[in-house]
Amino acid sequence: MLKFISFGSGSSGNCYYLFTENNGILIDTGIGIRTLKKYFKDRSLNIEDVNNILITHDHADHIKSVGSISYEYGLSVYATHKVHTGITRSYCVQRKIQDEHIKLIEKGAKFQLGDFSITSFGVPHDSSDNVGYRIEVDNVVFCLMTDAGHVTEEMCQYISDSNYLVIEANHDIEMLKNGNYPQYLKDRISGPDGHLCNTDCGTAIAENMTEKLHHIWLCHLSEENNHPELARKTVESTLRSYGIIIGKDVELDVLRRKIPSEIYELK
Repeated sequence: MLKFISFGSGSSGNCYYLFTENNGILIDTGIGIRTLKKYFKDRSLNIEDVNNILITHDHADHIKSVGSISYEYGLSVYATHKVHTGITRSYCVQRKIQDEHIKLIEKGAKFQLGDFSITSFGVPHDSSDNVGYRIEVDNVVFCLMTDAGHVTEEMCQYISDSNYLVIEANHDIEMLKNGNYPQYLKDRISGPDGHLCNTDCGTAIAENMTEKLHHIWLCHLSEENNHPELARKTVESTLRSYGIIIGKDVELDVLRRKIPSEIYELK
């Protein structure tokens, strides 16, 4: 059975773990290795069950400890060529990934890692490159898309294909507009290569989900320009306006910035 846990989601550090009885993969490694070891131990998980690492993009909150984790556990790191180049150049990654652990992927090209059938797809963001992941195990489709300036047609197709979906709900438009950020940063966040607001997140889900979508997790919430309950209520209200009822038609949860989630079973 496929299982999922979030160890952190937001600008303080992103890290997600998908695992079966046979294999485990980390998606992004933006939290410290000591913290990650503690989280694994606290939840009676074995970090040595991790077999590979997938990286979405090369911003610090997604890659900070990638070299350290890869080195300590001998893990291959899968990312696009542009993302790997960005990781190599990043001052935030103190221990670089060893050459033998650098694995290149291409958007749209399916590859297999143990139990996991994986396809990456483009997500618009102001990093060197950015991808989402469609991951299938035994006909169960998990999809993750984060740090998205806007929703593309391709992303819509992957939402439609999902049984389980992790999607960014970064900010509330009014909180961002009226907040203390300098204007250039507000423009960056709300721009086409920035981050997805609560309303656009809800609309993307409502217009593209099918009855086979079982569970939605909202990720990468801003600490300054959002609130977990606000994000949830906005997305829930948007879905309701399309006749989609949370708790009846689909489940909805918010992933916390610095608090690991429960372990979810994806059936």
